[in-house]
Amino acid sequence: MDLKKIRADTPAVARRAYLHNAGAALMPRPVVAAIKDHIDLEAEIGGYAAAGRESARCEAVYDSVARLLNAAPEEIALVENATVAWQMAFYSLDFAQGDRILTAEAEYAANYVAFLQMAKRKGVVIDVVPSDATGELDLEALERMIDARVKLIAMTWVPTNGGLTNPAAAIGRIARAHGILYLLDACQALGQMPADVEALGCDMLSGTGRKFLRGPRGTGFLYVRKSLLGRLEPPMIDHYAAPWVARDRYELRPDARRFENWENNYAARLGLGAAIDYALALGLGEIEKRCQGLSARLRAGLEAIDGLSVLDLGRSPSAIVSFTIDGIDAREVVRKAAEAGITIGASDPASTRIDAENRRLSAIVRASPHYYNTEQEVDRLVELSMKLRKSV
Repeated sequence: MDLKKIRADTPAVARRAYLHNAGAALMPRPVVAAIKDHIDLEAEIGGYAAAGRESARCEAVYDSVARLLNAAPEEIALVENATVAWQMAFYSLDFAQGDRILTAEAEYAANYVAFLQMAKRKGVVIDVVPSDATGELDLEALERMIDARVKLIAMTWVPTNGGLTNPAAAIGRIARAHGILYLLDACQALGQMPADVEALGCDMLSGTGRKFLRGPRGTGFLYVRKSLLGRLEPPMIDHYAAPWVARDRYELRPDARRFENWENNYAARLGLGAAIDYALALGLGEIEKRCQGLSARLRAGLEAIDGLSVLDLGRSPSAIVSFTIDGIDAREVVRKAAEAGITIGASDPASTRIDAENRRLSAIVRASPHYYNTEQEVDRLVELSMKLRKSV
């Protein structure tokens, strides 16, 4: 990995230590160029003509997402964000009263409130699979909880905080063995580790561009297994998703684009494609090694500070490092870091309420290094944290 070139593609690193990639990563130059070039073209010849001229490149984005996931292009829908992707999959399912949804303790708020709404609308039952001693979803408990009423297993692979990486592929094997649909939220995983939908065993997967993939905001995608497509009626359609073929009839598209609508941000889509191509060229395996090394270094440095608690879980923590400093509010830590030229974030209990309540967590600091960061940048955060703790 040519770190010098990568950092040259990321000019902002000369001005700040950016460790907030779980929120929104810094886009590399090729991504920014792809977006700007298309906006310039739209300004010159108009949006319709620009889309027509760049139609091949726009189509190639589906290929890029498919290569990222080891899927087929017809299994990919491009949407506005990961939440829309997840919702289009979830609300396409035909739930009935008494159907059960199995989920994890660290499930993300946006997903869980959808479960609650479906419980209110249809009378479904939400059952939370307990975690094992490491904090990961307990696979044996998952097996025990399965019965004929389980309609869906819906899990977040890498939760928004807590450093956890749930055993997504093992969950997929259980889901397949029992013939249960499996919806995987891969929002925080994609771009920091390899993702193969065949190995994961998921039927549906949602992802975003803005996080570890280093793409623009307002981009997301949905994978739906080809054999499942014909069984899903999207909760909302337009004449792109379902062409109006007769006065009294529409026909849903046969591919995953039945989950899209006609109007979209072509410049952002091209930026997403450029971001995925950039990551694939580097190699997701190499990216994962780099992320793991930097986050392990950060955890080790933070754990050595008295009065600082690292709150990460799991056997193989992700590149999201969560911690608190005794006597200092998480938001104040973020503010002090910004003053020192270090960008990090904070996460509120409402983001993962069940996990936060189980562990009695208040707001926590969230730092998320990526492959373009240096060891020195990680060490700067450790040194700042030590100074902040000593100042209390």
